[in-house]
Amino acid sequence: QLQASGGGLVQAGGSLILSCAASGFVFNNYAIGWFRQAPGKEREGVSCMRSHDGSTYYSESVKGRFTISWDNAKKTAYLQMTNLKPEDTAVYSCAADPINYYSGPYYLLRGMDYWGKGTLVTVSS
Repeated sequence: QLQASGGGLVQAGGSLILSCAASGFVFNNYAIGWFRQAPGKEREGVSCMRSHDGSTYYSESVKGRFTISWDNAKKTAYLQMTNLKPEDTAVYSCAADPINYYSGPYYLLRGMDYWGKGTLVTVSS
């Protein structure tokens, strides 16, 4: 199971850290990712990490502003978001995939096999 949390209302230029608590699987064998969906828009892949080599990938829209990470002891993934913009407003969901060797762009385009409930991030201008 995956459960995202940490969303809320923030002013443009502000920061938030989203958390994704994982249970029921061994993360070391999975890839994790963050995805978002804004009202009336399609789902967008934001970032992903492959646990077997620690490689990370970001969409162009968030590169340089967002950071994905994983705390193995806490079995929790994080998405640190800085310099937030109104266009970052969306429901953010975390996901995991047991196939750990796809490329970053592929994960962000395809999605992943296991999904958690999302958390709403609202960025005011």
